[in-house]
Amino acid sequence: MFEAETLTLAQSVLDACRARGWHLATAESCTGGLVAGALTAIAGSSDVVERGFVTYSNEAKSQLLGVPHETIAANGAVSAETAAAMAQGAVARAPVDLAISVTGVVGPGGGSAAKPVGLVIFGVARRDRSYRTERHVFAGDRTAVRQAAVRVALQLLEAETRS
Repeated sequence: MFEAETLTLAQSVLDACRARGWHLATAESCTGGLVAGALTAIAGSSDVVERGFVTYSNEAKSQLLGVPHETIAANGAVSAETAAAMAQGAVARAPVDLAISVTGVVGPGGGSAAKPVGLVIFGVARRDRSYRTERHVFAGDRTAVRQAAVRVALQLLEAETRS
């Protein structure tokens, strides 16, 4: 189901979290649960992965993660502000140390000059209230963009376990 590179990254994230005694959550929009799916494809992941939020709609982002409606209205669902709020909401609503959020425009339609198809914004939040966001634009069709987003999400999680 997942490429070998993705599963290797997922294993690395799980090992690093396990070594630190951390639990994690995912808050996904455009990836629809694929980050959680990659992590839970690894046997034994249940001692690290606490839960995944699939918040595809704006209403779900607000209801499940507490993203303020005003944040989405002012910045859009695909924005650094929304990605940060999604990740912070996951940490606030789950007994976890680390969360990743993913929101983007995976196409084939829906893009604009400011937010082109392939734009994906990630948020990473930790229990200590630190957070950061990253913006990437990926080439390819819907599947390629989603696969690239999963790999980057796992890379961001892995990097966060080393900081």
